[in-house]
Amino acid sequence: MPYKLSATLKAHTQDVRAVSSPTDTLILSASRDSTAISWQRSSPSDNDFKPDNVLKAGSRFVNAVTYIRPTPEGPKGYAVTGGQDAVVNIFDLQNPRDEPDFCLIGHSENICTLDVTPGGTIISGSWDKTAKVWKNYNLVYDLKGHQQSVWAVLGLDEDQFLTGSADKTIKLWQQHKVLHTYSGHQDAVRGLAKLPDIGFASCSNDSEIRVWTLGGDLVYTLSGHTSFVYSLSVLPNGDVVSAGEDRTVRVWKDGEISQTIVHPAISVWAVSTMPNGDIVSGCSDGIVRVFSESESRWASPEVLKEYDERLASQALPSQQVGDINKEQLAGAEALNVPGKKDGEVKMIRNGSIVEAHTWDGINQQWQKVGEVVDAVGTGRKQLYQGKEYDYVFDVDIQDGVPPLKLPYNAAENPYVAAQRFLQSNELPLTYLDEVVKFIEKNTAGVSLGGGGEDYVDPFTGASRYRSNPAPSSGAGQYADPFTGASRYVSPGSTPQPAGSSQYSDPFTGASRYTGTPSGSPPPVPAPTNSAKILPVIKVVTFNQANILAMRTKLLQLDEAFRHEISTSTIAMYPEEATLVEEIFTYLTQVTSTPDKTPSGPLTAAHIDAISAILERWPLSQRFPIIDLSRLVLGFCPETFQASPGLKDRFTEALFRGAELIVWTSAMNKVKETNTTLALKAVANAFNDKENSEISWLTKVVGSLGQVPYGLLTKAQKVALASVLFNISCEGLRHPIDGSLREQLVTIVNAILAEEKTETEAVYRVLVALGNIAAAANAVGALSGAQVATVKQTFTTLPARFPDARVRSICNEISGLI
Repeated sequence: MPYKLSATLKAHTQDVRAVSSPTDTLILSASRDSTAISWQRSSPSDNDFKPDNVLKAGSRFVNAVTYIRPTPEGPKGYAVTGGQDAVVNIFDLQNPRDEPDFCLIGHSENICTLDVTPGGTIISGSWDKTAKVWKNYNLVYDLKGHQQSVWAVLGLDEDQFLTGSADKTIKLWQQHKVLHTYSGHQDAVRGLAKLPDIGFASCSNDSEIRVWTLGGDLVYTLSGHTSFVYSLSVLPNGDVVSAGEDRTVRVWKDGEISQTIVHPAISVWAVSTMPNGDIVSGCSDGIVRVFSESESRWASPEVLKEYDERLASQALPSQQVGDINKEQLAGAEALNVPGKKDGEVKMIRNGSIVEAHTWDGINQQWQKVGEVVDAVGTGRKQLYQGKEYDYVFDVDIQDGVPPLKLPYNAAENPYVAAQRFLQSNELPLTYLDEVVKFIEKNTAGVSLGGGGEDYVDPFTGASRYRSNPAPSSGAGQYADPFTGASRYVSPGSTPQPAGSSQYSDPFTGASRYTGTPSGSPPPVPAPTNSAKILPVIKVVTFNQANILAMRTKLLQLDEAFRHEISTSTIAMYPEEATLVEEIFTYLTQVTSTPDKTPSGPLTAAHIDAISAILERWPLSQRFPIIDLSRLVLGFCPETFQASPGLKDRFTEALFRGAELIVWTSAMNKVKETNTTLALKAVANAFNDKENSEISWLTKVVGSLGQVPYGLLTKAQKVALASVLFNISCEGLRHPIDGSLREQLVTIVNAILAEEKTETEAVYRVLVALGNIAAAANAVGALSGAQVATVKQTFTTLPARFPDARVRSICNEISGLI
């Protein structure tokens, strides 16, 4: 019997990226709407599934879901989810709560795949190029070896695992060691499935499915999909089921397609099989569907007819079915010729309309699957650095310079994408609006209509491609966001390549917490033409935060201390734990959107609790408490203002805790992480309203003078430059004495003389110097020795940093001294 629609599950509001169907009565789905849903049906003979639990599986896209079998503690089993929060979350399905029962933290980027062995071992794969193996909710193996994102994982047993990657390879691991690498796919490997008595199957963006023995032999290749193949599963009888970007689920028997199931959506992201042989799919239209070959589980004739009509009413982008010459297409009479194989696509001309039909090999008839329309843009996902985007534009910034890549997903905020592009390539953020206009002008959305559905696919949209309204010249023109021409010519700017040394956030791996734009804003806008920008009085801060990830990590570390005899004495005391929880509650409220009124202010007791933990915990475990210090300094200035001497006391504990006063000739990873977070915390200690205590300011400047600039990473240099800039803002509001000013100028000059590549750090330091000079002019100019040193440094800056804003700010400073 053929597979036909059995049930339609609607509750998600965005793409369903993953499905799991471990029993005949349970389906798990994960979606870009930040939730996972467990669907239950009352009995195996009942077609209808109802949402049993909606799990808050993340704050951003949730891309993976799997299932842990029931245990005495969890008689209904557990749902395991992963997504852009970079956290593996586990939910008890018997007693679901708003928060996960367990959070596994270790990945630094988007988690895109999960699997669980029969013994409960969890395997996760991520854009951070690693897979991780978790037993009893603890990390046991870190699988490092792929060169790009790990898109697929499969547990063969408790100690053997398979991983598939955007580097086009598959690896077999024994615990944490690679036993074999399988090569053959021509593009990213997206899915893996175990094949009894043979080995395993893999699918790829190269549109092929390959069947392998564990020894590395290629048994055969399954070809039939016309676009990316995203997901694989295996039926109880051993047949392979696949899903992909060509809108289909395909059933493969003995190396051939036995049935093609077309979906009314652009992408079928995921497929899973039930023990009873039913097939579950998750699609870009936000719907989970169940298909069955058992007639008793088919949907009613009315529902089946409606489904077929909806398929026939779809509009297909021309890219999805290949280049079309309408004049050479046959008419409807071509449908009288039977197809050669199931899933074959034939296009005919019906008047001025081009129709696509697919051959139903089981029923021996052509089935209309939509009308073909012209398209702008692309209907296929593109990979950039192993990650998936709707668009990847080549951006020519200058003749003779390799083009930059501008990746963009139609579902994301164009301002976030533009900011990410500018900051990663060290282009001034003053071009933000122009880049946003470029993105909006040169991208297009598509919707799959028909059937009266309100849902709009965030990637491929309505019934046809429509360009967004574009200003003036030609909607189809690839317009430079700076000049309006077809190539980027950044006026007056020759950006340097982004530095290779980049700080990784300990929770997310990015330059800051996931969920916020990467990079940090420059302290001042770049000057335009001859516009003056000095003096600048507004400080810069590092206030981005993932409160949940920070809290989870801190409590996880504390729990580990508590359960070890050797470390139980350093765990948080009950009163400290209460105060820390109150801090997290306060920060959650003040960082929420929209802001919530805090339940109560923080006090000196809260700050002293952080200081005590900083001084007691081991150096390698201090990073979450150092980062908590950053947020407390940034969001609670009134607490320090209310208690004289508190900021001095707290900063001293922070400097000791991060060892900013202890330096060697090299910096390990622990030191690197703690230093970065501590420098950002010090920058946050400044605000625009209050002046700092002079004794505290003197200690800070003295400590900064001991920092060996040559050892710092790019992020640390920018953070240090931000601290110096913020101090210079203090000097504009409240004059500082000559000795302190001399110390600042000495530090600034040393940085300007030593720095060779980091434009952003140099620019911030230069603006700080300009502020210092402006403030000095109000009370007496800089000393002759200081001016001479500055002028000597200025002679080499233009050659090292040809950026227009650097030249401009140097000219302004020269006018002040």
